[in-house]
Amino acid sequence: MSPFSRSESCGAIAPTFGMNRVAPHLRDTPPNLLSANGGRFVATISVVPSTPEDLAALESLTARLKTILPETYHDCMEDIRPNPMGGASLKYDAEGRVAWDQIWNSFCDLAMAGGPPHKGKLLEPGPSSPASEANTAEIIRGISMVSGLQAQPSPHPGWIRVACEDETMAAWLVRAITMENVAVHLEGSTLDLPTSPTFRIEKEVKSVIVTMAKTCHYWSSHMSAAQHQQIATIFAEANERHPLIQPSREPHAAASIQAPENLPPTRDAYPGWQSFACPNLWSAVWMMRALAVSNVLARRESSVLFLPINSQLDPAGAIATRELRQAHRLASVRGIL
Repeated sequence: MSPFSRSESCGAIAPTFGMNRVAPHLRDTPPNLLSANGGRFVATISVVPSTPEDLAALESLTARLKTILPETYHDCMEDIRPNPMGGASLKYDAEGRVAWDQIWNSFCDLAMAGGPPHKGKLLEPGPSSPASEANTAEIIRGISMVSGLQAQPSPHPGWIRVACEDETMAAWLVRAITMENVAVHLEGSTLDLPTSPTFRIEKEVKSVIVTMAKTCHYWSSHMSAAQHQQIATIFAEANERHPLIQPSREPHAAASIQAPENLPPTRDAYPGWQSFACPNLWSAVWMMRALAVSNVLARRESSVLFLPINSQLDPAGAIATRELRQAHRLASVRGIL
């Protein structure tokens, strides 16, 4: 019998070997952090001494993380599902247009929940030009078909503006879409999504539309009105501490976030983002989510963690630095780093 079986709740690999083969302090370790080593299962983690304040902060953070996740993930918050589903083929209507609302019957796991980001690299907007009008119109049409939300060209060139049902929906979607590695910007109850004259229908246009379809599906079909209200409370409390830190629209914002020593900066360059190498995939996912509920947008490319640079809301990077260091501290207390 294989030492692993498929988890019934979330489809993740869960250990079925005798627990006497895992040291007691590792028994709560996510299975993907365990590795076979001479017949033993060990985890490459260390636990730092903690204070009562650390434990209280970790408990609060865990509760907030659970609240923002769809209920289907509540019993498997620490599972990692890195393998993407196969891409769905385009379907067409009688007039030869893409039938966006007939393509997807199911979606892979949210990146927020430990699933693979929809894009391996960030999908960014391109320059506005008459050549982009067709792509813009198609993305607007597709978003309306898969989500029921109204969209139009944004006042900002290279972007499409989507009107959400309310500010809470928009605030949740901006976090979820960011984690899928699709550029997005929040303004009140609206979202700006990317468009470009170089986008292809079967590639980038499809990516923007499926990301909206996927995240709106989880928001509308997997979370109740009561959970939406709990999320609204979490975001309101976070906004009292500081505004949501998202990438600046200014293309030349200088990097200024100071990370702990074991999160070295990388050379992955995107305007408005600063990147740091995490020790492993799980630590990148964990800190990405911790930052999101701490009012700092975050995303990952494999185990590289990206934080936003915003010269207006966080000109010296002090807010992002403080929240990153707190997430790092709590990850260490949790035994993830």
